Amino acid sequence: MAIGAISALTLAGCAASEPEATQTATAADFGLSSFDLSGISVSVGSKDFDEQLLLGEIMAAAFEATGATVDNKVDLGGTNVARAALESGEIDVYMEYNGTGWAVHLGLEDPSFDPEELTSGVAERDLADNGIVWVGRSPFNNTYGFVSSPALTEANGGGFNTTSMMEYVQANPETVVCMESEFPSRPDGLILTENFTGITLPDNQQKILDTGIIYTETAANNCDFGEVYTTDGRIPALGLTLVQDEGVNILYNVSATIGEAKYNEAPEAFDGIINAILAPLTNERMAELNRLVSAEGEDPALVARDYLVSEGLIN
Repeated sequence: MAIGAISALTLAGCAASEPEATQTATAADFGLSSFDLSGISVSVGSKDFDEQLLLGEIMAAAFEATGATVDNKVDLGGTNVARAALESGEIDVYMEYNGTGWAVHLGLEDPSFDPEELTSGVAERDLADNGIVWVGRSPFNNTYGFVSSPALTEANGGGFNTTSMMEYVQANPETVVCMESEFPSRPDGLILTENFTGITLPDNQQKILDTGIIYTETAANNCDFGEVYTTDGRIPALGLTLVQDEGVNILYNVSATIGEAKYNEAPEAFDGIINAILAPLTNERMAELNRLVSAEGEDPALVARDYLVSEGLIN
C-alpha cells in the first residue's frame, strides 16, 4: 500500500501546484485547497534540530490549513525519541530520512544510492514490519558530512576530501573532531567514514557537542573538523568549508512517516498535502530556510508559514 501511495504522489503534487485558469485565481484557488482533513486530529512531531523543527512546523501548518485539528509536538528529541513516539502512538507523524529508515530503524546494510529505490525499499519494509507508511520524498538530500574550520582550511591551502581529512587526523593527534552524541554509534554515522578510509578516529580526538554548537565552535576554530548536515544554512553563513564526500555517506531525503491507521483515515489527502509541501524543497531552498532559523534566529513556525505562503500553498 505504501508503494502505491508513493507512486501516486507525483500526480497529486502536480494537481496541487497548478492554479486554476481564471483571472481571479489566488492561493485559495490552488495549493492545498483540494485536500480536506476536516474532522481528523493529527499529532505532529519532529526531531530536535533546526531542519526538523522547520519540517514539523511546515507539516503542522499545512494540516491545520486543510482542516485538521493539530496537536503540535515538534521538537521531541533525537532520532530514537521521535521514532519511539511514532511507534507508541504518542504522535501520528514526523519527517524521517530514508537513509535513517534503512540503516537505523530497519537495521539493513548496503542501501541503494538511488533515492527513489531507497525510499521505496524502506517504505515497503517499514509498512510490512511496523505498520508505518512513508509518504512523499523531498528533492533535497541532507546527508551527513564534515566541515573544516576556517583556520585549518587556510593552513591546508583549501578544503579536504574524506580521505585527506582522516589522513590529516591520523597524522596530527592534536586534531579535534566535533560530533553530536549519536553520530559515533550510529550504523550510518562515523563508522562509514572509518570503513571507507581504513582509519579509526581515536576517542581522545572526538569531542561531543550539541548539534548547533558544532557549527559555531568549528567556526571559532575550537574544532578542527565538525560533523554537520550538508543542507544546513550555517555552513555558508559561518564561512565553513564542506569536506568533499567521496561517496561515503548514504542518502537522506525526507518523507513523512505516519502510522498506518492514521494514514488510512484520509490517504489521498495525506498523499497530496505531503507531496505538495515537499516538492519545492531542493537542497538550495532547504539550506536557505535553515539559514533563516539557524543563522538569523527566526522562529521556525514563522519561517514555515512564510514558506507555505510563498509557494502559494496557503493564504
